[in-house]
Amino acid sequence: MILAAGFGTRLWPLTIGRTKPALPFLNRPLISHTIHYLRQYGFTSLIINLHHEPDSVREQIGDGREYGVEITYSLEEPDILGTSGALDAVRDRLTGGTFVVMNGKIITDLDLGAALETHRREKALATLLLKRNQAREHFREVLLDDHGSVAGFGQFPEPGLTIGPPPLMFTGIHILEPEIFDYIPRGVASDSVRDVYPPAIAAGRTIAAHIGQGNWYELSTIERYLAISLEFLQRDGQSWVADEGCQIDRTAKINRSILWKRVAVEAGVELHECIVGDDVRIPAGSIFSRSVICRGTLRDLAERPEKALPGRLIGENLVVPFG
Repeated sequence: MILAAGFGTRLWPLTIGRTKPALPFLNRPLISHTIHYLRQYGFTSLIINLHHEPDSVREQIGDGREYGVEITYSLEEPDILGTSGALDAVRDRLTGGTFVVMNGKIITDLDLGAALETHRREKALATLLLKRNQAREHFREVLLDDHGSVAGFGQFPEPGLTIGPPPLMFTGIHILEPEIFDYIPRGVASDSVRDVYPPAIAAGRTIAAHIGQGNWYELSTIERYLAISLEFLQRDGQSWVADEGCQIDRTAKINRSILWKRVAVEAGVELHECIVGDDVRIPAGSIFSRSVICRGTLRDLAERPEKALPGRLIGENLVVPFG
């Protein structure tokens, strides 16, 4: 199951009209990278839950045929159900054996096969794929007991504190047995870390920890989206990318930027570390740095989510500076 129902408020205005996993990442829907990852390990039957702008995923992914998988959807309405409430809504489809749950906003090459081996060896109710939080980013610490199983969830790392080994963090990849439904509340929104794993641990059930080695990227903020996109581009010797249908004047200067579909960049424009949404026209002579530029309206501006960065309308475009 791929979790794709979130609002993506910290990515606004990129999430106007689309959910976070439907964002383009290097000219492909972000969720398509998750599908390819799961397919690599033999998972061909997938469920995707939806809530915010559900058609933005359906229209791009369809039934999964082009990815070599079979996809069904679980639409959560009128309310979003949370990470474990999402499972409760489709529990009848998840009772046949071991299943995997994964956030649809991540890109990774962590070895899921090795995590599955840990899960079977430990005869675990659940196995969480963890990694070392080397940069001590804002991810809650996962605590282990003397046997190396998950004992609970701690606090967020203190900024700038580098004493001791890097804390462990949860990657958003769960391996689960159907018995997990004994601990998932029925018919209500619930969260796995808050509502499911603590009572399961208290009941003596094994929540195994598999500490993975490799790359893991989570694109939940504008800065992370840009930084990770640029990291991937630099591997191929590129400093910026434009999707299909873009028209760029030869006098424009573009550096370390991401242009979505059908962007028009007029004469003398300078863009540095910008993300430009579909169908945007950048007027001649404009200079933007570290900004998201999308087509926007006063209504979009008025409906800015609480966690989103502030922006302003410049002509027909909504401009949100960041960093």
